[in-house]
Amino acid sequence: MTAFTVPGLSDKQGAEVAELLQKALSRYNDLHLTLKHVHWNVVGPNFIGVHEMIDPQVELVRGYADEAAERIAALGKSPLGTPGAIINDRTWDDYSVNRDTVQAHLAALDLVYVGVIEDTRKSIERIGELDPVSEDMLIGHAAELEKFQWFVRAHLENSGGELVNAGTSTEKSAASKAKKDS
Repeated sequence: MTAFTVPGLSDKQGAEVAELLQKALSRYNDLHLTLKHVHWNVVGPNFIGVHEMIDPQVELVRGYADEAAERIAALGKSPLGTPGAIINDRTWDDYSVNRDTVQAHLAALDLVYVGVIEDTRKSIERIGELDPVSEDMLIGHAAELEKFQWFVRAHLENSGGELVNAGTSTEKSAASKAKKDS
């Protein structure tokens, strides 16, 4: 293990920031794989629009993973991008919807974004006390993730402003409710 971090942080602070960024790296790796899974498994009306909407999200989230990993390395730690690291860092369940309709996948994906964004905002809060450079990076990521969620929610919103997956807490229940309501 290295015995250094970026100037202005103690080794202990650098290690804590790197640990929080490792969690972000695992979230981003999981999210880009989940997005690609949705891309491959979405069917039905509006298929092509959603299929094509997902790929730019995949590419940006892959970029976020790369930025987080490079920042971890700059902090003197080793970024872990393996499947085992994702599983080890997971506080969420694996994505549970396979081949299904646009509405079903988007309703489930909305809940995925809720979890990723909430965890990212928690990381921003703690990292903000330690390292403004890493905080700034995560703020930029959060802004784009929130925009992506808005894109997803635009497909789920009815004319009264309510989401078709309102009140659901699991991907499967969100997908089922969205299919039933559409």
